[in-house]
Amino acid sequence: METVMIDCDRCEVRGLACDDCVISVLMGVPGRPASLTLEEQRALRALADGGLVPPLRHVEAL
Repeated sequence: METVMIDCDRCEVRGLACDDCVISVLMGVPGRPASLTLEEQRALRALADGGLVPPLRHVEAL
């Protein structure tokens, strides 16, 4: 199954967008990278599209 790693330490907008990021809302700022399956990403997107949670704001640093 396809997954995406969310590593807040490598996020370009860390500190700027944490308060409005679904990862922070649901999990707090994780101490270690979080992984989301494609199914979980779709579920979070549906919740965000419905206005129930903020969208994922993660922007991977290069």
